[in-house]
Amino acid sequence: MEGLIDVSARWMIRAMAAAALMAPIVSAQAQDFMERSHKQQGPQPEVKPKVDEKAYKAALEKIPVPDKKYDPWGGASVGSNEDG
Repeated sequence: MEGLIDVSARWMIRAMAAAALMAPIVSAQAQDFMERSHKQQGPQPEVKPKVDEKAYKAALEKIPVPDKKYDPWGGASVGSNEDG
């Protein structure tokens, strides 16, 4: 039994050493990937639609003028309150 423990302990040490050696390599590759992906993309110009002042003013003219002032709370009555 004593030999079996030594073999499993050796495998554990080898696995831990391999993981310790691979961790910085994987981290460095991930960092390098991010740098490369950002360098390949150039700055993207913002494309904004041009404002047509004539169309804007024409749309404002088409909006109808209300006959009476809008009451946003007009339909929110809980009950009839005729006293006051």
